[in-house]
Amino acid sequence: MNPLMAAKAYAAIQGGATPTAPVAAAGGPGFSELLGNVMGDMTQTSKAAETQMTAMVQGQGSLIDVVTAVSSAEASLETVMAVRDQVISAYQEIMRMPI
Repeated sequence: MNPLMAAKAYAAIQGGATPTAPVAAAGGPGFSELLGNVMGDMTQTSKAAETQMTAMVQGQGSLIDVVTAVSSAEASLETVMAVRDQVISAYQEIMRMPI
């Protein structure tokens, strides 16, 4: 997939605008807000997993709750890492474009 194909796909999703025309904001969250929300969710799931582990060590929690919380935190972290990798890849692709 090249950048032009990605721009066309994005434009099709946003309402059929052409890639050369500016796309107006649809009132949804911006990219930075979206990334901030994902990071906040990942942090919350990690804290929840830590809380469950602490309760288990103190003898107040169940093993199933700990495993579930840790699995959820791991999935969140993997999602954040995948998004980070894609952002870095997109940045590198942009930097390789001729001016």
